[in-house]
Amino acid sequence: MENALGLSGYQAIMMTVVFALGLLGIAGLLLAVFWPKRWRLKYRMEVGFVVLLLGLAWYADNQSTAIFTQYQSAIRESGTLSAEASTPSGQFDRELRVIAFQWGFAFLTDQNEISRSAAIVKPGEKVLFRIFSNDVIHGFNIPAVGITAEIEPSQEGSAVWIRAPKEPGKYLIQCLNYCGIGHAQMKAWLVVEGAEETPEA
Repeated sequence: MENALGLSGYQAIMMTVVFALGLLGIAGLLLAVFWPKRWRLKYRMEVGFVVLLLGLAWYADNQSTAIFTQYQSAIRESGTLSAEASTPSGQFDRELRVIAFQWGFAFLTDQNEISRSAAIVKPGEKVLFRIFSNDVIHGFNIPAVGITAEIEPSQEGSAVWIRAPKEPGKYLIQCLNYCGIGHAQMKAWLVVEGAEETPEA
């Protein structure tokens, strides 16, 4: 599973390559301005640069598709992770306030405890997320339960609820609306801990 919060994986590789190309571009510009000898870029170098950019685009798309496919195949194979379309009757087991910002999520409980990286729930719980944004439009997506919402900046926010997966583990939470240069790192975990509570007879 892709490390959502660490500095590993294909995203770190892409960022390293982008910064390296940026530094090379700046160095080339400085050489062109200050180097007295006229230097002309060879045609094969131009072609190589275009091929490099196309290769980077293919690599990023391929890795992104592989990660998405991994999540979707796990959902299809287990058959236990599903989202329900309508709001359930009765009370929610847990309510979390979520602040979406450039570029991350902050989760607040009823006890005003805050977590920057994880929403902690129990297996099978009905969880209500009240999501607020005070900067730009963000997305709120949990692939494991099939929930996606678009969060516009407003005082009212948006309400989204899920039934937590029955299997303990860490499930990706991510922003799906491009929200700036740090969008790719706007991720967190839905952490499912403990055993599912059975209702008393």
